[in-house]
Amino acid sequence: GLVPGLLNLGNTCFMNSLLQGLSSCPSFIKWLEEFTAQYKTEQSQSTEHQYLSVTLLRLLRALSCQEATEDDVLDASCLLEVLRVYRWQISSFEEQDAHELFHVLTSSLEDERDRQPRVTHLFDVHSLEQPEITQKQISCRTRGSLPLVSNHWKSPHPFHGRLTSNMVCKHCEHQSPVRYDTFDSLSLSIPATVWGRPMTLDHCLHHFISSESVKDVVCDNCTKIQAEGILNGQSIENQRTTFVKQLKLGKLPQCLCIHLQRLSWSNQGTPLKRHEHVQFNEFLIMDIYKYHVPVHKSSQTELNQKNSEETAPGTKDGIAMKPAGVEQPSGTKPHFVNGACPSSFLMSSGAFPLAAFPECSSPLYLYRLMAVVVHHGDMHSGHFVTYRRSPPSPRSPFAVSSQWLWISDDTVRKASLQEVLSCSAYLLFYERVHSRVQHQSLESKAEE
Repeated sequence: GLVPGLLNLGNTCFMNSLLQGLSSCPSFIKWLEEFTAQYKTEQSQSTEHQYLSVTLLRLLRALSCQEATEDDVLDASCLLEVLRVYRWQISSFEEQDAHELFHVLTSSLEDERDRQPRVTHLFDVHSLEQPEITQKQISCRTRGSLPLVSNHWKSPHPFHGRLTSNMVCKHCEHQSPVRYDTFDSLSLSIPATVWGRPMTLDHCLHHFISSESVKDVVCDNCTKIQAEGILNGQSIENQRTTFVKQLKLGKLPQCLCIHLQRLSWSNQGTPLKRHEHVQFNEFLIMDIYKYHVPVHKSSQTELNQKNSEETAPGTKDGIAMKPAGVEQPSGTKPHFVNGACPSSFLMSSGAFPLAAFPECSSPLYLYRLMAVVVHHGDMHSGHFVTYRRSPPSPRSPFAVSSQWLWISDDTVRKASLQEVLSCSAYLLFYERVHSRVQHQSLESKAEE
C-alpha cells in the first residue's frame, strides 16, 4: 500500500513534495496521457525526453504505481534537466518554493501545447488523404476533408480555471463588462485571526472574493449623463467615481490547487512566516464562490418567490441559516461549512457523504481532498513534506483509496485522516467529485 519515495538531490524536497502531490491527482495524469499520445506516433523515442509532459508523466505514473518499478526510491533529476531545456534554471543548492515550481510546470505545459500545430500541415499528405478521425469532417472548397483537432489540444490542463472581476459604479450603479482572468491555483491570504475563533478555509475563501472599493475610476456612464445635461455640446471632463470590485470564480477546474499564503512582513520589513492552523475538510464545496450570469429582474422575482415558498434543508421558514463565524454573500444558501464540519462527516471510506447533501440541494462543485503539502521551518530554511492518498488497488482502479501516506523525500509511512486534517497546510490539492446525476448528464451528452 506504499509508494516509492524520491531521492533528495540537495534541497530538492520542494520538488519531491510537489511531485507526490500531483501524482495523487488521477485527472491530471489522464490528461498527460492524452496530451503525450501523439509523441508516441509522431516522434522518435530519442526525442521524447525533451518534452516536459513526457518526463512528468513517467514520474507521476511511477509514483502512483501505474508503472512497475523495482526501486523503492526514484531519482527525479530528469525533471530538472528537461526544465533547463525550457530555459528554467532551478538550482538544487538554494531554498526553493513548491508553489513557484507548480506554476513553472503549468506554464511550461501551456507553452509546450502552444508550440504544437493545431491543424494538419498542408504537406502532411497522408493525414489529409486518410484522416485518422472519421467522425464529423470539415468540408472545404476542394471537396477534400480535414481531420478534427485532437481534444487534448483544445482543452487546457485540469488545473486551469477562470476568475471573474465585476466592477459596479457606486454613483450610477452602472456595471462594467465582466473581466475574465485565468488561474492555475487559488492563492489565498490568511485574514487576521479573531481571539478564540478558529481560522477556516471558508474564512480565506470569503476574504478572497470579498468586495473592495476602488477610488478615482473613470465612469463612462456618469460622464455620458453629465454630458446630456450640458447644452451647446460643451466638452466636459471625465467623471471619476468610486467603484465596487467583486471577484468570483467564473470557471472551476477539475483539479483545484489552493495555496495558503504564509508569508507576511514585520513592521521593520523583514519576512515572517505565519504558522497558524487553517481548518480544512476532506470535502470542499465551491458553489457559493461560483460566478453566475445575472438574470432578468422579472425572472429573479419569480425565482425569489419560488424559493420563499419552499423550505430547503438548512433553512428556517425559507431563510438560509448562516453558519457561525462565516460571512456569507447575499443570495447564497450554504449546505456545508468548509473546514468546520462535524466529525461525523469525515468518511473514512473515501466516499463523500451523500446523506449530508439531499438530492434537491446537492452541490454541483464538490471536491475531494487528494494531497496536502506542508512546509516546516521559517522563511529562510525549512523542509517540505506531503500527505497524499495511497493509489487505488489493481482490483478497483477507479476507486479512491481511504489510506493516507506521509512522505518526506525517501521516507514513506502510513498516516490517518485526522493527522492530515490537523497539519498546517501550505498547498491543498482537491479533485472534483461528480454526483450520480451529473454522471448521467455527462453520459447523455457524450452519446449525443
